Amino acid sequence: MEHDLSPATLTELRRPRPYPAVSVLTPTHRREPDNAQDPVRLRNAVAEAKKQLESDPAVTRDRRTDVVRQLDQALTEVDLAHAEDGLVIFAAPGEHQVWSLARTVPERVVLSDTFLTRNLVSAQAAERPFWVLSVSADRVTLWSGGTDRVTEDHTGGFPLTKRRANFDAERQEQIGDMPSTFRDEDTRHFLREADIAMAAVLRDHPRPLYVTGEQAALSALDEVGSIARDAVHVPHGGLANGTHEAVWQAVQPVIAAEDRKNVDTVSRELEAARGRKAFAAGVDEVWQNASDGRIGLLAVEENYRVTVRDVAGDHLIPAESGDLDAREDIVDEIVERCLDTGAEVRFVPDGTLGDAQGIAGVLRY
Repeated sequence: MEHDLSPATLTELRRPRPYPAVSVLTPTHRREPDNAQDPVRLRNAVAEAKKQLESDPAVTRDRRTDVVRQLDQALTEVDLAHAEDGLVIFAAPGEHQVWSLARTVPERVVLSDTFLTRNLVSAQAAERPFWVLSVSADRVTLWSGGTDRVTEDHTGGFPLTKRRANFDAERQEQIGDMPSTFRDEDTRHFLREADIAMAAVLRDHPRPLYVTGEQAALSALDEVGSIARDAVHVPHGGLANGTHEAVWQAVQPVIAAEDRKNVDTVSRELEAARGRKAFAAGVDEVWQNASDGRIGLLAVEENYRVTVRDVAGDHLIPAESGDLDAREDIVDEIVERCLDTGAEVRFVPDGTLGDAQGIAGVLRY
């Protein structure tokens, strides 16, 4: 199952497909007893997709057979034992993908000439993905981080290792010679290579970066390259060969502190926008301004979801889930639209936005 939605991947997912491009969305659950319903709901959703393919006169027999085969193959790749909060299956002639999301999705099946990507985009923004680069004198390891975990990542050729005869970084650390290790030209050349590799990763997959290592390692990386200057330093050695649990324990308090700073910054920007009459609040007002590309900063409370319908394309009014013409993922639509028009999107803890009713924006004009 896929987790990492890079800009290049999103561009590929959004390109038009030969009809039908099928999107199957279903909520999933991380824990018992709720997760007992997941296999049944997933099978029912895929069965509904097959039913729609069968009844759609625009779908030829060959294409129906192909897409049904893709759906069946996707089902074999679903790992509900490690489910998160939502699951998305994409299937089209000759291809399929399975995405696990750390944000719930509405249960729906859509046949179109493009995949339904807005829920992926919103989940990615809500998860606030980040990179952790763990540095030592002879190994640099990359970790991909999300809401509650980090996992080792091999993007960019990581982990990188330096091989050198008679080199024993652990022994040098024990005898207190770590600073001189990082003055060694071979080590500095190795760190320059790691810096170049990480810079390439950040170009293709831009995220906040945290760098862990002994203070001497952090200083050396800063001296020989550029990535560490804009990164958050975490002075903690031993993680280049560590476990994902150890890395998470080291960076989680730092990330929590950064998140608190970011929430304070968002609150100040929203308050300033109120003062200069550049503030939008509530789903209807924010949706209208997002549709016009006017949102410069969007703030959404983490668990804010609302079902609406639009009246003559003019205003949104509350609706019940399952109602005819109801838009159950309007928040995700707004998030995707704002990102498409270059806005900054921040998810904040529930209750942060007060009387803004879960969603607010700073207007560009």
